[in-house]
Amino acid sequence: MNILLYLSVVLIWGTTWIAIYAQQAVSGGSIGAAVFWRFIVASLVMLAALKALKRLHPLTARDHLFCLLQGCCVFGLNFLCFYHAAAWINSGLESVIFSMAVLYNALNSWIFFRQPPSIRLLPAAALGIGGIMALFWRDLHGSAASAQLLWGAGLSALGTLGFSLGNMISLRHQRAKRDVLTTNSYAMLYGALAMALLTLLQGESLQPVWNAQWMGAVGYLAIFGSVIGFGAYFTLVGRIGASQAAYSTLLFPLVALTLSTVYEGYQWHAEAFLGLAMILAGNLVMFARMPVLRRRVAA
Repeated sequence: MNILLYLSVVLIWGTTWIAIYAQQAVSGGSIGAAVFWRFIVASLVMLAALKALKRLHPLTARDHLFCLLQGCCVFGLNFLCFYHAAAWINSGLESVIFSMAVLYNALNSWIFFRQPPSIRLLPAAALGIGGIMALFWRDLHGSAASAQLLWGAGLSALGTLGFSLGNMISLRHQRAKRDVLTTNSYAMLYGALAMALLTLLQGESLQPVWNAQWMGAVGYLAIFGSVIGFGAYFTLVGRIGASQAAYSTLLFPLVALTLSTVYEGYQWHAEAFLGLAMILAGNLVMFARMPVLRRRVAA
C-alpha cells in the first residue's frame, strides 16, 4: 500500500507541472485566482463526496484552527511563492530548491515531534539533491547571480518551508487520530478562502479565464493534483513519516522531464543521465529493505 501511494504521488505531481505551465501560458487572470480556483474546486468536490459517503468526520474548533494553518501553509501561500518565483528564476533552480523539502521535513520532524532523522536520510538526500542539481546543471550554470536570482530563490525557499510546515500539521492531525481526507478537505477550503481574501485585498480579480486550456488545467490540478495527489501524500506522511514521504519531491521532476522530452523537445545530456542515476541510487539507499515502507503492505 505504501509503495502504491508513493508511486501515485510521484506520477501525479510529476504531471502537474505541465498543467501549471499550460495555465500560466494563457493570458489574463491573476496568480491568486489560479490558486483559488484550484483549491476551491478540490475542497468542494472532496467535502461533497465525503458527505455523500458519510465519511466527513466532525472536528473540534482547535482542529479547524490547525486546518486553517495547514491550508495557508500548503494550499495557498506556498503556491503563491512558487508562482511568483517563476518570474525571477528558471524552473531548474526552483526544482532544486523545492527538493530541500526532504531536509526541511527531517529538521521540522525533529523540532516539533522529536523524531530523529533516519540514518539513511543524509546520504540519500545528498544523492538525491546532487542528482537534481546535475539534471538542471546547465540551467543553474546559466543563472547569473543577481537581485532577481536572490528574490526567486528566497521565494522558492519560503514556499518549500510552507510545504514542510503543512506536512507537520498533517502529521499532528493523524497523531490526534483525525481523518486525513476530512482535514485535507477543510484545509483546502480554508487555504482557498485565504487566497481569495489576499487576492481581493491586493485589488486583483478572482474572475476565472473562460478558456478551455485554463479551465482544463484547473480541473486537472484540482482533481488529480490536489484531491488525489495530496490525499495520497499526506496519507503517506502518516504511514512512513514526513522525511521519507518528502523524498518523492526528488523524483517527480523526472516525470516532468520525461513529458518535456516528448512534448517540448527536452534534450538529454551527460549531466542529466548522471543526475538520474544519482536520484535512483538515493531511492535505493532510502528505501531498500526498509521495514517501515513495507509495513501494512498486506493491509
